[in-house]
Amino acid sequence: IRSATKLTAAIIKATAEKAGSKLRLIARAGVGVDNVDLKAASAAGVMVVNSPLSATNSVVELALGHLLAQARQITRADRTLRDGKWLKNELVGHELAGKNLGFIGFGRIGQALGRVALALGMNIHVYDPFLPDSVLANFNATRHATVQDVFRACTHITIHAFLSPQTRHMVNTEMIGLMPGVAPDGTKCGNHIVNCGRGGIIDEEAAAAALKSGKLNSLALDVFEVEPCGKSPLFESDRFQASPHIGASTIEAQNRVGAEIAGAV
Repeated sequence: IRSATKLTAAIIKATAEKAGSKLRLIARAGVGVDNVDLKAASAAGVMVVNSPLSATNSVVELALGHLLAQARQITRADRTLRDGKWLKNELVGHELAGKNLGFIGFGRIGQALGRVALALGMNIHVYDPFLPDSVLANFNATRHATVQDVFRACTHITIHAFLSPQTRHMVNTEMIGLMPGVAPDGTKCGNHIVNCGRGGIIDEEAAAAALKSGKLNSLALDVFEVEPCGKSPLFESDRFQASPHIGASTIEAQNRVGAEIAGAV
């Protein structure tokens, strides 16, 4: 299965208990397994495997692309130019160098993006309660005890966490309101969030309101709470940029995911 297929407890139980069932394995071609009821699978004696390595580079490059597009207002520049507008004086951007980039989750993808961010001159801030301090030392990263502390410290946030009851709508009006809008170097660059992790972690209505009020200067999403996302209040803002869950959609990642899943099976 991929990300769109939901294997609920009811589906797994009904399939496993069916006479002559041969269900032994669920293979998730991708990183997250939040679309599989792991407790139900374990109870039915069904193993669940995934392919955590295959899409790392592809997701990192997409997240970086969104960060760069936000900083230089590339999507807004493209849209307005197509409309016959030459907004050279209005499309003043900012550099990523010298800015605090906050990571919510710092696993394989977060760390790979962290290495690129360091090369760009960004400062790394992390919330990840499961990560050993030895990993953070390689990034000269600042570790925070709470998600709130990361948002207080950073003008740029990138999401790399799994969706769970604890992370659902974690990024809401209150959390966005903590962001400083001013970088450590004194640049009034505003506040910017990227989510190439899981839909549902960001409260999309709250984010749309923050874009409208100006508290959030840009938002980039590759994942949505409901996919396909259909009509969304987010599209009312020209400071919103999006992609249709294409983080792993590269030729290279698709080749790797097939091989990795075959190996897991």
